[in-house]
Amino acid sequence: MIALPSGVRVYLACGYTDMRKGMQGLAMLVQQVLAENPFDGAVYAFRGRRGSLLKLIWHDGIGLCMLTKRWSAVNSSGR
Repeated sequence: MIALPSGVRVYLACGYTDMRKGMQGLAMLVQQVLAENPFDGAVYAFRGRRGSLLKLIWHDGIGLCMLTKRWSAVNSSGR
C-alpha cells in the first residue's frame, strides 16, 4: 500500500488527456500546461477521453510513480 503524506495537494487536469502518454509525457504536461513542478510531491490526475481510464503521477521523494486505473463498463443486462 502506498500512503500519501497528510496535506498532499491533488491537481485534477480538466478535460481529457491522450492516455498514450507515460510518466515523462504527463510530467511534461504538468510543466508546460499547468506551469507546476511535477517533482514537488503533489499528485496530478489525468483522465482519458471516454472517462474509463485515470492516470496519476506523484513524486514520492525518491522517484516518479504512475498509477493507472481502468473502469470497465457494465451493461444493464448483467452479461
